Amino acid sequence: MIEYCTGCFSLMPPAYVCVLVTLLDTRTAPGELKWAASPSEGGWEEVSIMDEKNIPIRTYQVCNVLEPSQNNWLRTDWIPRSGAQRVYVEVKFTLRDCNSLPGVTGTCKETFNLYYHESNDDKESYIKESSFIKVDTVAADESFTQVDVGDRIMKLNTEVRDVKVTTRKGFYLAFQDVGACIALVSVRVFYKTCPLTVRNLATFPDTVTGADTSSLVEVRGSCVNQSEERDEPKMYCGADGEWLVPIGGCLCISGYEEKSGACKVCPVGFYKAKSSDPGCAKCPPHSYALKEGTAVCECHAGFYRADSDPPAMACTQPPSAPQQLISVVNKTSVVLEWSPPRRLGGRSDTSYNVEYSGSQLCLPCDSDVIFSPRQTRLMTTRVVVSELRAHTHYTFIVQARNGVSQVSGTGAAQSVSVTVTTNQAAPSPVTFVQATDVTRHSLSLAWQQPDRPNGVILEYEVKFYEKDQKERSYRIMRTFSQSVDVAGLSPLTVYVFHVRARTAAGYGEFSAPFEFSTNSDPFPLIGEGVNSAFLLLSISGLGILLLISAAVFIITRRRSKYSKTKQDSEEEKHLNPGVKIYIDPFTYEDPDQAIHEFAKEIDVNSIHIERVIGMGEFGEVCSGRLRLQGKREIYVAIKSLKAGYSDKQRRDFLAEASIMGQFDHPNIIRLEGVVTRCKPLMIITEYMENGSLDAFLRKHDGQFTVIQLVGMLRGIASGMKYLSDMSYVHRDLAARNILVNSNLVCKVSDFGLSRVLEDDPTTEATGTYLSPGGKIPIRWTAPEAIAYRKFSTASDVWSYGIVMWEVVSYGERPYWDMNNQDVIKAIEEGYRLPAPMDCPVVLHQLMLDCWEKERAERPTFSQILNMLDKLIRNPGTLRRTGGDRPSAAILETDLGTDVCVSVIPEVCLQEWSVCEWLQSIGMERYRDTLAAAGYTSLDICIHRELDRLGIITPSHQDILLARVQQEMFSQMEHMQHTMVPV
Repeated sequence: MIEYCTGCFSLMPPAYVCVLVTLLDTRTAPGELKWAASPSEGGWEEVSIMDEKNIPIRTYQVCNVLEPSQNNWLRTDWIPRSGAQRVYVEVKFTLRDCNSLPGVTGTCKETFNLYYHESNDDKESYIKESSFIKVDTVAADESFTQVDVGDRIMKLNTEVRDVKVTTRKGFYLAFQDVGACIALVSVRVFYKTCPLTVRNLATFPDTVTGADTSSLVEVRGSCVNQSEERDEPKMYCGADGEWLVPIGGCLCISGYEEKSGACKVCPVGFYKAKSSDPGCAKCPPHSYALKEGTAVCECHAGFYRADSDPPAMACTQPPSAPQQLISVVNKTSVVLEWSPPRRLGGRSDTSYNVEYSGSQLCLPCDSDVIFSPRQTRLMTTRVVVSELRAHTHYTFIVQARNGVSQVSGTGAAQSVSVTVTTNQAAPSPVTFVQATDVTRHSLSLAWQQPDRPNGVILEYEVKFYEKDQKERSYRIMRTFSQSVDVAGLSPLTVYVFHVRARTAAGYGEFSAPFEFSTNSDPFPLIGEGVNSAFLLLSISGLGILLLISAAVFIITRRRSKYSKTKQDSEEEKHLNPGVKIYIDPFTYEDPDQAIHEFAKEIDVNSIHIERVIGMGEFGEVCSGRLRLQGKREIYVAIKSLKAGYSDKQRRDFLAEASIMGQFDHPNIIRLEGVVTRCKPLMIITEYMENGSLDAFLRKHDGQFTVIQLVGMLRGIASGMKYLSDMSYVHRDLAARNILVNSNLVCKVSDFGLSRVLEDDPTTEATGTYLSPGGKIPIRWTAPEAIAYRKFSTASDVWSYGIVMWEVVSYGERPYWDMNNQDVIKAIEEGYRLPAPMDCPVVLHQLMLDCWEKERAERPTFSQILNMLDKLIRNPGTLRRTGGDRPSAAILETDLGTDVCVSVIPEVCLQEWSVCEWLQSIGMERYRDTLAAAGYTSLDICIHRELDRLGIITPSHQDILLARVQQEMFSQMEHMQHTMVPV
């Protein structure tokens, strides 16, 4: 027997209501039940009684309350489970109150036990108690007394218990009485199913619920007739027999539309072209459909549809011929103008082609003829034809065409023509000039006749001048031939020559410049008239010049320092004029204009959402697949704008896509496109499998090598260098805003707080952005940005130093449990984060450089990138960590003097050690760095690059180099005073 649940949610539609399938119901059983009882005498007894509707039913009773130690068993017949994995047992019974029984001792009970036993057959004829498994002890909510029996008030109890049955074909139920006065009025056994239903045009069959109360059974639906899958249709059958919300679904195929959960055929005169179309539509103008289920309507006679025309577009006709074609001849040029066709055929894509032919040659093959703006697909009604031949008859044909001209086969007939004759014209320029017989004071020129003389050449004119004079002083020569001898020139001088021809129509244009140089006197041989003193002086001067150049090169490399972010940006722009500059989308009055300029619109049907992976500021973030035409399918992340958004939220949402759309770098999150033409609005980006960097590092704590961590930092620095080159400030650089893909490539993302560097003159010197307000991530933000809300690339460098600390510490929270006010105060007092555990010294030194108080002292992202590249190429520099035993240490003696103690004998010298010298100039912070790098004396410092060791703060470089040079000069002076003259 099948019935619907009565306890399901009333708000759910009927298709979701669960179904109960009954396996056993004693109320409907014909005749006696004859269940097995133990003991067979004196225990459970089958009795016929009348129910509340005066219908006879079979019940079992037992009431041995006066006898101690009762163990009465009653077992049902074998019950096939019919595929059920969890069955429900509903027991209706009455129970006598022990207190109402006279003379009853403490053996009276008011409960009974329910058992079950799974079996593959029904051949078990006796009850084996040990094989049964207890389900529960059942107690009555209400019991009756003898008075109740007299008044015929029987208090009926109903209890339901569920049992998991999955290992055998069927099962037995057993009831154990241990001393109660009880009557089993009815026993019903049933299981639940999710019923057959149709959702989203997919049919889901009857499905038995799962074995566990929390289990979900996944069911794949099948598309109804005349439909196809849009996304794989799935639903989950819950343990309570209710269907959960469907996923995916089907669409009616072309020629069919959805009605009442089925696909109905489109009637005559209607069509549906694609399954994604909403429904059948009436045939567009000038088309028809004579049968049901039409996908595309046919065009009437004389009307056509182009291949690119959508099925919803009306059928159209080719245009008629252009009107009123007029021509104006100017020497060898012709201006053609005409009026549009009288009939455009119902289309707006009319264009024009111009063909021509001449009376002398196969002129259409002449590639020198120029059409402006073009010869074919003209969108204007005017064209200028130039570079024609003089005194030639030309016929011009202007054709009107549109999208269906080729389909109709009548394109050539829709034309108008005109015949003109060109006038006399000057010759074209000379294209080739060569020089021969070049001497110290003369040369000979020869050239070829112009490609288009346009008549008889009467003479040639040659103009020439010294290249250095740049045509300020030139000479003219004329000749009737195609050559000329030019004399009176200066030796070893470059001359520029131009040649032009003249006919009866006048001079043509000068040729392009041709450069030729005269010869010079040979150099005298050494020893023949050369002054030896002059030769010696020249050689000495050359040597001094080389020495000065080398000194300048060395000093320049030693004293290179960080320039300010703005200056560095301006210099890079000057050296790379083609660098793309970021455009702030908030400068657009209409946000849609910015989004369409910087982002590609994607058809929502190309996106397949699979699951929700998080919540963003604007709405849900999902993962899915994107398949564009002609491209392979890729996994993407989909941000959607939640319903009920404000205009500001929409503008901010689109602005983030407009920002990402301007970037193209392997370490910047890539924008695939946007969906703005339907709701919800979506931003589609590449999918980063490993999520945010901070969570990824915490999940894999201690599992990466130092080189792998530096590689991650290198990728982030590369992305930030790209952004700074575009004059772009991120403002929210943190590990949580770095995404990681499956190849451990880190990409900068989350541009919600980002802004461009202002070009206003008041901020040009500092290259900063004045924030209009809002929250600032204190732990990642530079002091000047916190205090004055001024952001720059230098403040991004500070944030990058915090990101370095996060990476090396595997996602630990910067400044730990300190509150924001304590963080601000500590930074102002000079506190900086210590090196994380096992952090290489050079990496922590780079962090400290990023956290310099003065912005100009911080490195640029270009310098950071170079530094990380050097570390990757020389991994040995990463072995020295802050936790290692130091190479040297400064100890206080009882006398208060500093004594250098070292485990490396060469580091601490008797007279003036490196560690003592660093302490004397206040630079002891670099003691371990220099010692680990092998510095044993001061003279080594002048021959090493400090930035190679991680000492890249400009002021610190200046102090160290100045002090080294000072010590070196002092040593040289001491040597000069102590030298003994020979």
